Amino acid sequence: MAARPPQQDTSSPDSVEFGIAALVGHLDQAELEFPATRDEVVRALGDPKIPYDGSGGAVALSEAMDSLPKQTFDTESELLDLLHPVFEEYRVSTGGSLIGRLRSILPF
Repeated sequence: MAARPPQQDTSSPDSVEFGIAALVGHLDQAELEFPATRDEVVRALGDPKIPYDGSGGAVALSEAMDSLPKQTFDTESELLDLLHPVFEEYRVSTGGSLIGRLRSILPF
C-alpha cells in the first residue's frame, strides 16, 4: 500500500486577515504592556499599515489611532474594541468595487 505524497506548500495563504485580526497579529509579536498610550502602541508596533478589507486596502495604524476618542488604553481588548468601528468605517467608506458592494448586500 502506498502513501500519498505530501502536498506542496503554496505561497498563497488560505485566508486573508484584515482589520482587528491583522492588528492582533502585530500585537502578538510586539513587546507592549497595557495600560498604554496611543504613541506607545504605534511605537511598539512600528506604525504598520493595517489592511481593513480583503482587497488590499490599508491604513497606517497611527492614522486609525487618530480617530479614537481616548489617548490611553487600559487593556488590549479596550484598544481593539475602539479600533473595530474605525476599520469598519474605512472598509465601508472606500466602497471597493461595484461587485464587492453587490456581494455585501445580496445573500450569495
